[in-house]
Amino acid sequence: MIRNDDVFKIGIFNKPHGVKGELQLTFTDDIFDRSECDYIICKIDGLLVPFFIENYRFKSDTTALFKLEGIDTAERARSLVNAEIYFPKKYAETIPLSELTWNSFIGYRVTGDEYGYLGEITNVENSTINTLFIIDNSEKQFLVPAQEDFILDLNQKDRTMLMHLPDGLLDLDKTESIDER
Repeated sequence: MIRNDDVFKIGIFNKPHGVKGELQLTFTDDIFDRSECDYIICKIDGLLVPFFIENYRFKSDTTALFKLEGIDTAERARSLVNAEIYFPKKYAETIPLSELTWNSFIGYRVTGDEYGYLGEITNVENSTINTLFIIDNSEKQFLVPAQEDFILDLNQKDRTMLMHLPDGLLDLDKTESIDER
């Protein structure tokens, strides 16, 4: 049985493609293309179900068309629409750090060496010149530069990251009125 702790989310099947059972995957991490794993995991009715990959091809930087074993008709493909897609952590651990993209860190739990637990990386903002991690916890959202120099330790197995952030970086959104100075 596959447990939630053994996988991490990489995307969602959002629509079927054609009549032979292909599905369009919108992904946050293309780790399936950089590992030796020959299956992905779909969450169906709360259960994690593995599906072997027959083939896939990229449609864009964030979408790919997948053909899965046993899914041979448009009707069967439609049954997987909106299914969340997961990847086994054990295969992610074998990818060299040099091959990881910033999006590979979505789902990592981040701790600041001077701040303590900050939250989980929920997205990566790369529409500006500086790539940013979007880190959420139950109270706040932080934007932290995705910089190798800030990463002190990385544990691929546990999907955790220890960062050293410049003084005051997390306080940038706090504004002080003129009267308070």
